[in-house]
Amino acid sequence: MTDQAQSDGAVRVGIVVGSRSDMSAADKAAAVLEELGVPAEIRVISAHRAPALLARYIEMAEKGGTRVFIAIAGLAAHLPGVVASQTTLPVIGVPMPGGVSDGLDALLAIVQMPKGVPVATVGVGNAENAALLAAQILAVGDSGLAERFAARRAAAAQAILEDPANEGL
Repeated sequence: MTDQAQSDGAVRVGIVVGSRSDMSAADKAAAVLEELGVPAEIRVISAHRAPALLARYIEMAEKGGTRVFIAIAGLAAHLPGVVASQTTLPVIGVPMPGGVSDGLDALLAIVQMPKGVPVATVGVGNAENAALLAAQILAVGDSGLAERFAARRAAAAQAILEDPANEGL
């Protein structure tokens, strides 16, 4: 993907949640992507209750320029795997806390994908890391985004260096 392809304003990251209860995580991911200048959108589509709508969204998103999907789900957490089964684009799964094991069930459901249908997975509830990973994937073909990503990381390191607890080190 060229720098021009990244600058045309098309949505590059599709964020999908299975229910409105996961919107706060989606909003956190969208905020990170906005900070980095990556166009994103959020959709609420259940893999179980609206599978045809999910398939239609994935097809439309791909045609519209989306290059990475973030799928946020708890409990059985089938959404990331279903998204991955419908596309060859990268899918990042975000397991959400809750259920009988506070997110461990969702984590295991996402990381245990069958061979041939990979889903990258971040920590339980860590939608910010999903957004950062999506940006890193996109930055491979976008030097401007790569520079913004590097600057964000450098600023985070600088903040640690300037923490008063680290004075004298």
